[in-house]
Amino acid sequence: MQYDHILIRYGEMALKGKNIKSFIIRLQENLQSKLHDFPNVKVKRTQGRMFILLNGHDPEPIIEKCKHVFGIQSLSLAIKEKNDVEKIKQAALYALQQNTQAKTFKVTVKRINKEFPIRSQQFNHVVGSHLLTNTTGITVDVHQPDVEIRIEIRQEATYITSSVIQGLGGLPVGTSGKTLLLLSGGIDSPVAGYLAMKRGVQLEAIHFHSPPFTSERAKQKVLDLAKQLTRYGKSIYVHIVPFTKLQQEIFRTIPDGYAMTIMRRMMMRISEKVCEQQSILSLTTGENLGQVASQTMESMNTINEVTNYPIIRPLITMDKTEIIDLAQEIGTYETSILPYEDCCTIFVPKSPKTKPKREKANFYEAKNNFSKLMEEALSGIETIKVTAKEKQTPYDGLF
Repeated sequence: MQYDHILIRYGEMALKGKNIKSFIIRLQENLQSKLHDFPNVKVKRTQGRMFILLNGHDPEPIIEKCKHVFGIQSLSLAIKEKNDVEKIKQAALYALQQNTQAKTFKVTVKRINKEFPIRSQQFNHVVGSHLLTNTTGITVDVHQPDVEIRIEIRQEATYITSSVIQGLGGLPVGTSGKTLLLLSGGIDSPVAGYLAMKRGVQLEAIHFHSPPFTSERAKQKVLDLAKQLTRYGKSIYVHIVPFTKLQQEIFRTIPDGYAMTIMRRMMMRISEKVCEQQSILSLTTGENLGQVASQTMESMNTINEVTNYPIIRPLITMDKTEIIDLAQEIGTYETSILPYEDCCTIFVPKSPKTKPKREKANFYEAKNNFSKLMEEALSGIETIKVTAKEKQTPYDGLF
């Protein structure tokens, strides 16, 4: 006897009513994609549950992959048995004996198959008595047991589990459309991308690159951050915008206080064009209210004027400590703090306006025609497909 399945539970998805089937299918596809290195492992679904058939594979690396898939509330190693009382009792005893440190246990039976001859509460006692009779030094504790033996009696079979591993929760990536993440080399934007994916959003990313002021290492750092995010979703197209000429012109012609605001507005305009080309319906940023001059309420209001696209700001109310903690948890922090500067940190005005006004921003833009430089930046975009594999793939044909 052995654990031969992993039982997948989903929480929030169960509330999706008539749409639940499409969410479950997407979760199944995402899981099967994550497990492509295990060719004999199959993902199957039944009503209300999903199962991974191990087919002899070591479960640990598969469980580790599942921990990075959004849409999974929890998972458990499971033994599949026929709906036979004696076989279920034997499997429950095996599951308990695998928990060698346990001193107390509890049995919880869920009888989904109402044709099974013994009711749930009665079967709790039947299995519990069998476990007590065939073990020594272990007792029942229904309130805080060391191990809970869960038995799900379904139409096709019974599944026995003895532990619960928490998943990431959220919604399967790909169920909430696409967003374009403004991905800098800092701490915040990768965390924002992660949180957007948790709500089922598929990511593409845009990065503004200003050589020679920003190095190839800074560009690679961004690609590495995108690669780290693929652990939680699919491959990510990263659109690298050559921003040097436009950025230099902005800081040459715009008064110091408004240069950062105008630069951000140009970034939004270029990002919107990429969204139009790629059929993306929103932008996502790592902005956090009040953290820097461009992230005050007044700055956001003035910068937002140039786009009608919704801007998702997952970090807007978080403090820096919370963001750093999450960056460390998801594995992006160490890459983010590498000392390779992006275009937002190399051109920093001495006294940026914290309360810029729309009318002044429009006035300065009207005095300086940036349209040709914008078109040049758009036509020079390099798009790279970032996957979980070692090599990134250049992608031709955006603009």
